[in-house]
Amino acid sequence: MARYIGATCRVCRRQNEKLMLKGERCLSRKCALERRNFPPGQQKSKRRKISDRGLQLREKQKTRYTYGIVERQFRRHFEEALRRPGATGEVLLQLLEMRLDNVVYRLGFTDSRSQARQLVRHGHIMVNGKKVDIPSCTLSVGDQITLHDGDKEKPYYKITTKQISTKTVPGWLKLDVGSITGKIISVPNRNDMDLKINEKLVVEYYSR
Repeated sequence: MARYIGATCRVCRRQNEKLMLKGERCLSRKCALERRNFPPGQQKSKRRKISDRGLQLREKQKTRYTYGIVERQFRRHFEEALRRPGATGEVLLQLLEMRLDNVVYRLGFTDSRSQARQLVRHGHIMVNGKKVDIPSCTLSVGDQITLHDGDKEKPYYKITTKQISTKTVPGWLKLDVGSITGKIISVPNRNDMDLKINEKLVVEYYSR
């Protein structure tokens, strides 16, 4: 499985924005953006003004790093969004939101998408009663997501049960806290995503 294995804190520093790549750590004093609020690398006295192309590239990279996928996967999602009806930018974000690893994160099962991806890869997630270990699996409306039955006696399950009730679940998902079972009740719209992403710049980047 291809994934980014570099320093995640450098990504946030380059974007000068918290992308929540490390979950709760990003909200603590350990956050690198709080301690070193400047871009990584050698500092220059004067920085050039970013061109329009540079702004488009930066937005594309921010979107890609937010969801934790490599360029080839991201391009494939964009090409799929082009084939579907509707605004390409919004459809692209919908495809990214409907990935299994993102849904696990949105339901509050984990603190970050990278942790959700690991949970899926290790076989701890079930979709409609069947184990699924592919993080990029695209879900549909009506699918049910829960932790594997064999994990209910493990410490992680008990910790998740206590923490999950304090997290906010978006409107396109439904969560049963008692059984820790989530369900997709609708396709997410742009207002449900709570993302500081300008998807129009991403579309412009690939349209040139």
